[in-house]
Amino acid sequence: MIILAATPIGNLGDASRRLVEVLEEAKTVAAEDTRTTQRLLQALGIANRPRLIALHDHNEKVKAAELADLAATEDLVVLSDAGMPTVSDPGYGLVAAAVERGVTVTAIPGPSAVVTALAISGLPTDRFAFEGFLPRKAGERRSALSALAAEPRTLIFFEAPSRLAATLGDMAASFGSGRRAAVCRELTKMFEEVRRGTLAELAEWAADGVRGEIVIVVEGATPREVSAEDALAEVQALVDQGVRLKEACAEVAAATGLRSRELYQAALAAR
Repeated sequence: MIILAATPIGNLGDASRRLVEVLEEAKTVAAEDTRTTQRLLQALGIANRPRLIALHDHNEKVKAAELADLAATEDLVVLSDAGMPTVSDPGYGLVAAAVERGVTVTAIPGPSAVVTALAISGLPTDRFAFEGFLPRKAGERRSALSALAAEPRTLIFFEAPSRLAATLGDMAASFGSGRRAAVCRELTKMFEEVRRGTLAELAEWAADGVRGEIVIVVEGATPREVSAEDALAEVQALVDQGVRLKEACAEVAAATGLRSRELYQAALAAR
């Protein structure tokens, strides 16, 4: 089988007993960075030295089938540098190949920067969406943020410290300067910090430079109050632009808090 094993995101004490037990017995480990995995084994005091196979963004398409076939005959432990494999890390292609071949896939739960940042952000946790890293180029980043401006769920992003100030500024421009957010830095490490405020305040704070691994959590959009007639008009405007009816209804529903199904039925009745 394939065993996706979550590793500490900072504090080594977060390594689970199951993780240690599996690594003590593992024969083969697919690792995002074999050097990082070697250091983890040493830090955890694990005497076992499994065969390490590199599995990263640049070779996963080539390695996925080979490793899935290997996992059909022996257990294969999969590790990313930190957190859960496949979540903004390599592993999805391997899991897809394993599922296609009928190979069992399981996981050892553990640390996750995504849910850790969400939990301590002070923002709504009932519904959220993880967006990973935004595009590096400013124009592409702004386009991606514009598409998320009406998203009502709490949004979670990873970002490099060198781009943090620019990204927060773009978020303030796309989402509104008063939208609440939290920047979580160096989670579970000695210098962990959570800075909360509006996007404008956070952009100003980050302008002087921020170090460390960053997670940004942003409050979802507040639904606009519109009449059913106006919402239906927005749906029709989107349809006129070439958007499929169901997609148009879903987009307007997300922005207004109205029910997508009711908008769809009303749009059909109006034809």
